[in-house]
Amino acid sequence: MRFMMLMIPKGYETAAPETKPDPAKVAPMMKYNDELRKAGILLGLDGLQPPSKGARVTFSGGKASVIDGPFIETKEVLGGYWMINVNSKQEAIDWAKRCPASENEVIEIRQVFEFADFPEEMKQTAGKYPDLKEAVRRGLNRAT
Repeated sequence: MRFMMLMIPKGYETAAPETKPDPAKVAPMMKYNDELRKAGILLGLDGLQPPSKGARVTFSGGKASVIDGPFIETKEVLGGYWMINVNSKQEAIDWAKRCPASENEVIEIRQVFEFADFPEEMKQTAGKYPDLKEAVRRGLNRAT
């Protein structure tokens, strides 16, 4: 089972564009990341730059509109994520509990849909793109 562990740092929604991770927290977080790797469950991870450097694309009436960050109405934002492959939701929770997070951080755990989870009609549609998933996993995100 694949799960995303989503880091939600309180206050990050108002972080300035030049905000960087606290150097004192980097070493313990890297050690934790390495433990995930050594356990053979880590599929991917990344930290995200502040929302003040981002943009949102909204859709209304068939048209896309772009809103540049920061996003005033936002209460919680993602600061980063881990993608892990474990045997159960409880195992994902157990790994999240080991994270050296601070009091102002929350980790949300969400299971990823697997192909087998979808009804047959959706599987047929997805089956029209057999190379897509493998190309993304290999990092071939652009047409060559």
